Amino acid sequence: MWFWLSLITLLCWSGSDLFSKIGCRDPKDKYGHLKMVMAVGVVMGLHAAWEIFMNGVEINLQVIVTYLPVSLLYILSMTLGYVGLRYIELSISSPICNSSGALVAVLSLVTGGIGAVNGWQLGAVALVCAGVIGLGVVESREDEDLRAARQQASNYRYAKSWLALALPVAYCLLDAAGTFADNLVIAKIGTMTASGEASANVAYELTFLFAAVVSFVYVVLIRRDRLVPKMEAPKYVGAVFETAGQFAYIYAIADPEHLMLSAPIISSYCAASVLWGRVFLKEKLSWKHYAMILLVVAGIAILGLFDA
Repeated sequence: MWFWLSLITLLCWSGSDLFSKIGCRDPKDKYGHLKMVMAVGVVMGLHAAWEIFMNGVEINLQVIVTYLPVSLLYILSMTLGYVGLRYIELSISSPICNSSGALVAVLSLVTGGIGAVNGWQLGAVALVCAGVIGLGVVESREDEDLRAARQQASNYRYAKSWLALALPVAYCLLDAAGTFADNLVIAKIGTMTASGEASANVAYELTFLFAAVVSFVYVVLIRRDRLVPKMEAPKYVGAVFETAGQFAYIYAIADPEHLMLSAPIISSYCAASVLWGRVFLKEKLSWKHYAMILLVVAGIAILGLFDA
């Protein structure tokens, strides 16, 4: 089951990447990242209400506080990622951000060993991690003429800068820390409530809702910035994808025996994001991009075969 949940997360979060990029790429909207936080917080808050009142998910202050460090790591990483989308192409940002799965796999090996994982599965993890990291390397070392051609097609101009690369790297580090800690904290919450993973997810969603309220107060009430429906619509579509992906994700990584396998699969959603960038944002790809994507897909297929 962990494999299919990981795959659903991959598809939803790649969709979130696409619409978040559309919603945050306007350089004139200096609060676009906080408006994206508002959109995600609103959608997650609605889903949390559904879980609590319709599905009877148990939630209390103790669960929220216990999960708070993980929630803050995720929310901070996502906010930095939204800022980065203003300065860099999705095809570059997403692979760098999602190298976090490779870091989680390494952390799992260092702290827990390989356990019952066989050679084929280890090889598959290596393929996924190599593909994800390779995408970032290919993009960062891309020929300037090819970069200019891609930007001409997409009608957006981005200059290489320290900030443009530092933001997705910061996302990667924070997200890896959150993912690794998540698996440990969820086990603790499982001893506190009968709902287990669902309670942890609701705690995260309520924390994100609080972040959305704080962002609204700052952007709309303090800075007096306007919310234009046409500009905000892509953000809310992205928020729906993000929430759906988070729902599947929380269960996918709850299996400690397969964390080393599920994390690289989930992190490889950047491969789909690169494809969406090519199709919808006109960001052109080279044969090297497709070679890295092939590695990712091959690794996912091998992991799915052994899970079956």
